[in-house]
Amino acid sequence: MLIIPVKDGENIDRALKRFKRKFDKTGVMKRLRGGQHFTKPSVERRAQVQKAQYIQHLRDQEDI
Repeated sequence: MLIIPVKDGENIDRALKRFKRKFDKTGVMKRLRGGQHFTKPSVERRAQVQKAQYIQHLRDQEDI
């Protein structure tokens, strides 16, 4: 459960923005959306490898 203390005189929009940011960091929606369909472990591993290759490529480009 998220607790967002609202300070005296604080704008409600600002508090809502803090709540949304904190909620996004928890990853609840990501887990819910991920559970809606099944992906095979091999497909997940392939996606992780491709992501790692992409990141490595970006880092290699930085070094050049």
